[in-house]
Amino acid sequence: MKKIGILFGMEDTFPQAFIDRVNQKAEKGIFAEAVQIDKVIQNQLTEYAVIIDRISQDVPFYRAYLKNAALTGTAVINNPFWWSADDKFFNNALADTLGVPLPKTVILPSAKHPDDTTSKSFRNLVAPLDWEGIFNYVGFPAYMKPYAGGGWKNVYRLEDKEEFFRTHPETGQLVMMLQEEIVFEEYFRVYCLGGKAVKIMPYEPRNPHHLRYVVDGPPASKKLLATVKDYTLRLCKGLGYDFNTVEFAVKDGVPYAIDFGNPAPDADVNSVGAENFEWVVEEAAKMAISYAKAQKPGKMNLTWGTFMRDSVTDSKRF
Repeated sequence: MKKIGILFGMEDTFPQAFIDRVNQKAEKGIFAEAVQIDKVIQNQLTEYAVIIDRISQDVPFYRAYLKNAALTGTAVINNPFWWSADDKFFNNALADTLGVPLPKTVILPSAKHPDDTTSKSFRNLVAPLDWEGIFNYVGFPAYMKPYAGGGWKNVYRLEDKEEFFRTHPETGQLVMMLQEEIVFEEYFRVYCLGGKAVKIMPYEPRNPHHLRYVVDGPPASKKLLATVKDYTLRLCKGLGYDFNTVEFAVKDGVPYAIDFGNPAPDADVNSVGAENFEWVVEEAAKMAISYAKAQKPGKMNLTWGTFMRDSVTDSKRF
């Protein structure tokens, strides 16, 4: 028997629907349930062939559990090692190498010194920074947001440099990005599962959360949708995420990748809507079953993106 587990927190609709869908398919020797943890012993096999991770970004204990599980053969979705390593600023840089259009973006040191540091810890940092060079590159209005994290937390829209200097101190020890505003005509949020299944959803980020998925908007052009799909696959394959969402703001017909590191994306029926919910439940179930069939106990069964795979291949030449 190969078990598929789902690890989750406050979610109510997706986890149980996923479990039910996997079990309804009645694949021989495959069963799904909510993950149960009573102890975690180093380098000891778990009982799960596959685990869908929906919560470890908020619970460090779970992240440690998943790394140990991956080491001993569990196919963890998404890769907990890469998820621990990446951030939105690096993802932007990687996307640029993949040929995906992006807003102009810079990263900023935290407004307040991190705990256990002093001004001497920052002797390599020029003071003051070249603020005029930064502002001239990005332009205003601009968005300031954390270089890691999600859920639209601590995101600011800034009209000018005066508002920036008033607002930046409020961010405390958070490391922030300053990003060009893309005044968009269309916006999409895109599910991508298993590096191949893609669901493009019209989206309005300025609406209240439960009204952001647009169900009655005008149809987008086939050429634009094909480009959005292509860019989505490039990003998810480059990063190696099996379960991700990508957001695009479209300006003058060009889709700019705004946010594309969402390895535990919203999948609640009350926000994404019934049609999108049905799609993600079905595709997640099919993906998990496929990974369970391919899983080899005691071996590494993680997905690694093309960035990591190519880097390892190149390093072997030296």
